[in-house]
Amino acid sequence: MADLLNAWKQVGSDLQHLLESPDSSPFAGEWQLLLTKANQENPWFGKNEVITAFKGIAHMLSKESLDKWSHSFTLKKTNKVERVVGVIMAGNIPMAGFHDMLCVSLSGHRLQAKLSSDDSVLLPFMLKLLASHHPEAASRISFKGNLKNADAIIATGSNNTSRYFEYYFGNKPHIFRKNRNSVAVLTGSENEYDLLLLGRDIFTYYGMGCRNVSKLYVPKGYSFDNFFPAMQHYADVMQHNKYMNNFDYNSAVYLLNTMKFLTNNFLIVIEDTSLHSPVSVVHFEYYENEKELSTKLEMVSDQLQCIVSKNGKVGFGQTQLPEVSDYADGVDTMQFLQSIE
Repeated sequence: MADLLNAWKQVGSDLQHLLESPDSSPFAGEWQLLLTKANQENPWFGKNEVITAFKGIAHMLSKESLDKWSHSFTLKKTNKVERVVGVIMAGNIPMAGFHDMLCVSLSGHRLQAKLSSDDSVLLPFMLKLLASHHPEAASRISFKGNLKNADAIIATGSNNTSRYFEYYFGNKPHIFRKNRNSVAVLTGSENEYDLLLLGRDIFTYYGMGCRNVSKLYVPKGYSFDNFFPAMQHYADVMQHNKYMNNFDYNSAVYLLNTMKFLTNNFLIVIEDTSLHSPVSVVHFEYYENEKELSTKLEMVSDQLQCIVSKNGKVGFGQTQLPEVSDYADGVDTMQFLQSIE
C-alpha cells in the first residue's frame, strides 16, 4: 500500500501547487469553477473558507505529515475479507469528512460515503485528484447509493442525530460522533498577537466548526479591554449577510431579555456556562484558580474537541490546522478500521 500513500502525497503536492500558483496548475480551470460552485451550494463556503480548508488538507497530505502518521499503523496489502465502510459526512465546514475518506482509503476497505447536501462538490474534486495518481484506489471510493449494505459505519452529526445513527446502524461496528466544542483558556497575560491568533480560532468558518473556539475561560476580574481591539482584525465578517443576520438576531434576543453582554458590533461576548454558542456569539466563564479551572474542564472533557491556550498542546491560531494524527473526538479511526474483519 506504499504506492497508495505516495499517491496521497502527490494529491497534497497538487493542492499546494493550486494554492500557490493556480494559473499554472493543470486543474486551473476546474479550480475557479469549484470555488464558485461550493459557494453557490452553501453561502457559508466563501472563497476564503474553501481555500483555508484546502490549506489544512495540503498540510495533512505533506510528505512529512503522512510519513510520521503512517508509522503509527500498518498499511495492509489486502484485507482477508473486503469490507464496505459507510461514512455519513457533516457539512458544517468545507470537506469536514475528508479525514475519514483518507483513513478508509489507506485502511484497504471500500468507502461508501453519504455527502452532505451543503458540501457535495469539494470531496469529488479530491477524488479526481487521487484518480489522476492512483485510479484503482479512487475506484474504491463512491459518493453514491445508500448505506444499508455497509459493513461498518462512521457518522458525524449532532447529539440529536446520533440517536438515529444508533437506531439504524447500532448493530454494526461503528463510530458515532456527537456535538463537540472548543474552548480557550486565558490568563490575562496574553499580548496583542496572542489575541489576534485567538480571533482566527473564533472566526474561521464563521465559528461553525467543532474546532472553533466557542467559549473562553477567563480569570476572575478579567478585562476584555484588549480583547476587542484584537478582534477588530476580523471585521470583514460584517460583509456576510447570514453572519450578520445571526448577530442581529442574537443581539435582539439578549436585549429583549435584559441580559448583559459585550459587543463590538459583529461579535457578542456573554457570560454563560454552556460550551456551545450561537454563530456570532462567544460565551465566557470565570475561574478563581488553576485547580478550579482543571475541575471545570474535567467535567466537560467528553464534550471538548480542543483546549486552546498560550502554552498548551493547541496554541492560539492552531485549531484549524490539525495534524493528520488528530482524530476527531479522540477516537483512533485507523485503529477502528483495522479492527474490522
